[in-house]
Amino acid sequence: MTKRPADPANGSEPAARQVPMRDFSRSLPMSLLRAREAVMRQFRPKLREHGLTEQQWRILRALAAIEAAEVTELARTAFLLGPSLSRILRDLEARNLIERKTAKVDQRRSMVSISKEGVKLMAAVAPSSEAIYAEITQRFGARKLAELQEMLGQLESCLASTDASDVTDET
Repeated sequence: MTKRPADPANGSEPAARQVPMRDFSRSLPMSLLRAREAVMRQFRPKLREHGLTEQQWRILRALAAIEAAEVTELARTAFLLGPSLSRILRDLEARNLIERKTAKVDQRRSMVSISKEGVKLMAAVAPSSEAIYAEITQRFGARKLAELQEMLGQLESCLASTDASDVTDET
């Protein structure tokens, strides 16, 4: 990493160090992103072997847990933006991994479900996925992993009920 230039205002300490914030590497969002990346590095090679992206896998996983979902609900469930989801669904549909049908209640909406081919693909990926989970559990510890998932769920619940304007601590 290169050294930051001195603050031209006073010729001394770099400007970024004068900002009263925790170090960038210690911010909660960065810690969570680094942890997510470390986890996903374990899964990506197996997903690639099956011709899947992380986002496609998330969609298939979400659809496997339910009978069908309306597109906007699926976007919320899988944490994907609408335009990205549209592209992903188009790709999955072209591979016959999902099925789309017009919603009975509202003809303008479409319902998405996993197809038989999608279920077969998930069944093929599942053993590798579970082996990766087992390896992560073995390396990190079952108790610590359960505690981490519990704490992340608590953090999510706590922040879901907090209006962003109420937050006063820096990120």
